[in-house]
Amino acid sequence: MGNLVRNVTAIAGKEMRGYYGSPVAWVLMGFFAVVFGYFFNVYLNFFVDQAMRGGQFGAPPPMHVNTDMIRPLLANASVLVLFMLPMITMRSYAEEKRSGTIELLLTSPVTDLEITLGKFLGAVSVYAGLLAVSLIPILILFSLGDPEWKPILSGYLGLLLLGSCFLALGLFVSSTTANQVIAGGVTFVVALMFWIINWLADSAGPTFGPILNYLSVTQHFDDFGKGVIDTTHLVFYLSFIAFSLFLTLKSVDSERWRG
Repeated sequence: MGNLVRNVTAIAGKEMRGYYGSPVAWVLMGFFAVVFGYFFNVYLNFFVDQAMRGGQFGAPPPMHVNTDMIRPLLANASVLVLFMLPMITMRSYAEEKRSGTIELLLTSPVTDLEITLGKFLGAVSVYAGLLAVSLIPILILFSLGDPEWKPILSGYLGLLLLGSCFLALGLFVSSTTANQVIAGGVTFVVALMFWIINWLADSAGPTFGPILNYLSVTQHFDDFGKGVIDTTHLVFYLSFIAFSLFLTLKSVDSERWRG
C-alpha cells in the first residue's frame, strides 16, 4: 500500500510539473478566470438591477443570491468545464506515445494502475486550480453580503465530480491515440454526448427515457447547485470515473503487451 501511494504521488507530481511547466495550465487558468469573471459580473448586475426594479414598485421581489445568482453562475461554469477539460487530458498519453516516452514509462517499476491513478490525480489537480481561481469573485460576495455557504460548497463539489468524469474519460481517449488533437476532439464529442443525451429522453419512450436521463451528467449536477447532495448522484459520478479509469487501465495494459 505504501509503494502504491508513493508511486501514484510521484507520477501525479510529474504530471503537475508537466502541466505547470508549460503554458497549458496557465493559459487555461487565465481563460477560465476571465470568462468566469465575466459571467459573475453579468449575473451580479442582473441581480442588482432586478432588486432595484422591484424596489421601485413597492416591496422588492423575493430574490436570493444563491438561487438567482450563484446557481446559474455555476451552471455556466459547468459549460466551461465541458469545453476546457479535453485540453488538459489530450496530452496525457498521446504526447507520451508521440514522443516515444511511453515505452520508458511502461518499462519502469510502476504498475499500470499506478500510472493511471497518477495521471488522473495530476489532471484533477490542474482542474482544482481552475476552480480555486473562480472562488475569488465568490469570496467577494461574502465580503459584501451573507450568501449561504452550504449550497456553494455542494455546487463546487458537483463541479469537481462533473469535471473528474470528463478527465477520466479524456484519459481513456488519450490512451488510444498518439494524436493530441484527435484525443481532445473525441473527448469533447463523447463528453458532449453525455451532456445532451437527456434531450432525447422525452422521445425515447417510458423504457429508455429514464435510462437516458440517468446517463446525463447534467441531470445529476442540478441538485448540487441547489445544495442537495444525493447519494444517487455521488454513485453515478464515482461509477463513471471508476469505469473510465478501468477502460484506461485496460488500454494501457494492451499497450504494454503490444510493446
